[in-house]
Amino acid sequence: MSSVWLVPVVFASAFILTALLRRYALSKSLIDIPNDRSSHTIPTPRGGGVAIVVTFLAALCLLFAGGGILAGLFFSAMGAGALVAIIGFMDDHGHVAARWRLLAHFAAAAWAVYWLGGLPPVHVLGQVLDLGWAGSLVATFYLVWMLNLYNFMDGIDGIAGVEAVTVCLGACLLHLLSADAPLPGSTLLLAAAVGGFLVWNFPTARIFMGDAGSGFLGLILGILALEASWVSFELFWGWLILMGVFMVDATFTLLFRLLRREKVYEAHRSHAYQFASRQYGQHWPVTVAVGLINLLWLLPIAVCVSQSRLDGLTGLIIAYIPLVFLAFKYQAGRAEVA
Repeated sequence: MSSVWLVPVVFASAFILTALLRRYALSKSLIDIPNDRSSHTIPTPRGGGVAIVVTFLAALCLLFAGGGILAGLFFSAMGAGALVAIIGFMDDHGHVAARWRLLAHFAAAAWAVYWLGGLPPVHVLGQVLDLGWAGSLVATFYLVWMLNLYNFMDGIDGIAGVEAVTVCLGACLLHLLSADAPLPGSTLLLAAAVGGFLVWNFPTARIFMGDAGSGFLGLILGILALEASWVSFELFWGWLILMGVFMVDATFTLLFRLLRREKVYEAHRSHAYQFASRQYGQHWPVTVAVGLINLLWLLPIAVCVSQSRLDGLTGLIIAYIPLVFLAFKYQAGRAEVA
């Protein structure tokens, strides 16, 4: 089954379902009320990310039924994605203790890694390293970090959606330019699902994604990157480069908060993108900047790496250096002033 004709169907479905979820959230008073830890100032419904979950998983079923994706990716995304989305949905509607959320995250990641076959031999600096079972462990922690960092970074209008759409479209280009990698239908359909939701979330959010959507999105992006690594490890390096903005900001913020012995699972406003949005007094300039960085800086480097014109680790370091500078410039992880 071709994924191309499904793109407008998935986009429209996500758009309509988000509208219905917004109505549901308003009727059930599922509203994010601004407080001193919020980046928004207007009470806004939450939980719209469920539209991404439902439309993408439904599209994945159609792809699998038509022989458009391999069984490993299908069972990996369906099982792990559904578990993370359910835990996030429960947390959106009440509260799930951090330890139980983390346990579910590791269970979902382990399931995904099992179906993907672990981590293939790593290509770095001209060497090939087969990590064996340790590679599977690394891949599991990578997926857990991906789903949590995406949750951390979903804090201003449109940023999580713009990141996902630009990363997915960039990854599609990497695959198209690779002789051994056909167009990844699942990645294209994820971009379509997020795009339908994004209409309601940017430039002024009329509904938020919520934990069900952000955690699911981070996990699925991580799964798609791992799947690409089995086609070509250069493609995996390309995915890591494309996701650099979220990787750098979330990692630096987490490290500095850990050094201050803060409770990292509690809400805060100390990410670089949050400081930047307060500095500019609006969300949209920061979100647009993230999209432009992805397309104009990270994508060209990712293309060079995927075409073996640049070593993966070298390309990643080159790509991340300006992002580290921006993280320091906007004081990622700085203690918030009461």
